[in-house]
Amino acid sequence: MEDEVDRLVAAWRRERPDLDVEPLEVLSRVSRLARHLDRARRLAFSEHQLEPWEFDVLTALRRAGTPYQLSPGQLLTQTLVTSGTMTNRIDRLAKKGLVERLPDPSDRRGVLVRLTDEGRDRADQSLAGLLAQERAILAELSRAQRGELAALLRQLTAPFDNIPG
Repeated sequence: MEDEVDRLVAAWRRERPDLDVEPLEVLSRVSRLARHLDRARRLAFSEHQLEPWEFDVLTALRRAGTPYQLSPGQLLTQTLVTSGTMTNRIDRLAKKGLVERLPDPSDRRGVLVRLTDEGRDRADQSLAGLLAQERAILAELSRAQRGELAALLRQLTAPFDNIPG
């Protein structure tokens, strides 16, 4: 089976035989797959009237477990955005009734962000939709192949996840 990356690599090998284009064989496929995944994610989220960033915040709260709340600082850590961006996102989600701000009992100046019932329902429904889209993308692989691919990708991504700051 040949794909677009095979054709791209063959063309570069013909035009630039002096270069080792082997990284393209893996990373161009990862890049193309990321674009397909991004489309699938947007579709899954839009079916539940969510933007990708909204899904990220709501599911960070959902993963926190009962009572589904985190501090804005904890949300920053999990979503990798600036504090100004997070404040804006919390405001927008609160306006939609998907989260609420509560006083932090351990810090009189602090707040906690809690998922509302509607926010939890939307997070759960959009996650189910996302998983259906992702299963379809992975359908050509056996369970063993999916495990092997996950392990190989983890080996590539772990160093990025463990960079301080």
